[in-house]
Amino acid sequence: MTQRIISLCYRKIVDSGATKPWDKLVFEDSYTEFKMQAQFYNQEKKYCTFAELVQQVPGAEKLHFLVSAAVTGYLQQLNEIVPDIINNLGKHFLKFTKFQFEIINSDLQNKSKHQIAFNFYSEPLIWHETIDNYLLVSDKNSGSDKAFPHLFRMQPYLSIYSLQTEN
Repeated sequence: MTQRIISLCYRKIVDSGATKPWDKLVFEDSYTEFKMQAQFYNQEKKYCTFAELVQQVPGAEKLHFLVSAAVTGYLQQLNEIVPDIINNLGKHFLKFTKFQFEIINSDLQNKSKHQIAFNFYSEPLIWHETIDNYLLVSDKNSGSDKAFPHLFRMQPYLSIYSLQTEN
C-alpha cells in the first residue's frame, strides 16, 4: 500500500495587534533588537524602514538573522510544538523540526508597523485522508505499528510544504 508522507508549513505572523502573551513578548523583543541592530546599517540615520535599509544598504538583509537571535529563546518555550494549530479535540499536536524567521516590515520611528513571521516546518506525517477541509494524519515516526491519528482543519497560513509517496 502506498503512503503519502507530507510535511506542513505554518506561517505565524506577529504584529502590533498581538494579543497572546508569547506573541507580545516576541513582538517587543524583536522590535527592540531590530532598532538596535539597524543602527549599524543606518549610521547616518538616512533611512526609517526595514525595506529602505534592505534596498539601499549592502548587507542589511542580514537583519533577519541578527534579529532572530532575540527571539530564538522563545521558541524553546514551544517545546517543538507548532503554535495555533490544534486538532479537532482542541489539542496542539503538530511538531516542528525547523523554522525560519523573517522581518516582514518595520519602521524605526513607528513601532506599530513592525511585523515579523515564523515559518514552522513540521515533522513528516502520514496523510491518510481528506474529509471536507480536514486532514487526517498520523506521526510517521511513531515507532509503533499502531497509528494515533489527528484530524484537523486546514486554515489560513497552513500549507502542505512537501509531499512524497512510499510503498
